[in-house]
Amino acid sequence: MFNPSRDDARNFLFESWRKHLAGKVLTPLEDIAAQLIAKHPEYHALLENPEQFKHKDYTPAEGQPNPFLHLMMHLTMQEQISIDQPPGIRAHFQRLTALYKSEHDALHKMMECLSEMLWHSQSKGTGPDVGIYFSCLDKI
Repeated sequence: MFNPSRDDARNFLFESWRKHLAGKVLTPLEDIAAQLIAKHPEYHALLENPEQFKHKDYTPAEGQPNPFLHLMMHLTMQEQISIDQPPGIRAHFQRLTALYKSEHDALHKMMECLSEMLWHSQSKGTGPDVGIYFSCLDKI
């Protein structure tokens, strides 16, 4: 899944959850996605109704988070931590897990920093700046 479209990413989540519920064999990445989805029961009904939700837009004006973006950011964080890329991200995860006494809460805090870095990159038209990412993490 190198640079999937919005539809590709959403279909991946729908399919991972469908296969999980059906007891089908999952790829390693699908298994990780299904485990993340299982930790977010607030998204289960949505992911069980792809025809209803696959094209729904989530805007800040609506005041609700984009569940697809949230889950894909979880996947991003899992990948970053597993390979320690950018270097040092695993240490931040370990520190924040100890601080919050919860891996899930630590991931959510880290995702806020990832979002900040991505917002900065998009608003300035530049590449992602790991310095912004780590500066945010250091403040937690």
